[in-house]
Amino acid sequence: QVQLVESGGGLVQPGGSLRLSCAASKSFASIYAMGWFRQAPGKQRELVATITAIGSRRYADSVKGRFTISRDNAKNTVYLQMNSLKPEDTAVYYCNAGRYDSGTYVEGPWGQGTQVTVSS
Repeated sequence: QVQLVESGGGLVQPGGSLRLSCAASKSFASIYAMGWFRQAPGKQRELVATITAIGSRRYADSVKGRFTISRDNAKNTVYLQMNSLKPEDTAVYYCNAGRYDSGTYVEGPWGQGTQVTVSS
């Protein structure tokens, strides 16, 4: 089973940017779809963005135009570039190695999460 390690979280002011990284323990070049999720205190985990093995992307409405998901198959790494951050983006962000089934993202192994805090 693949292991995932996130990094890049931290404290940023509103309007700022962060880039999260998720490194996989083995090659996922043409096997996995990857996803970023987040969970804010007292709320359910929600899907933020996904990317397929061929690079097709989907985003939650709340982050469209601000966040960009990408993957580097040579480095077995998926990224989440977050711009124009808002306080409501504060959450623990999790990486997931899943797949698509009939157009629906199916969750697989999780990373440990990385905290993102947007505050002045």
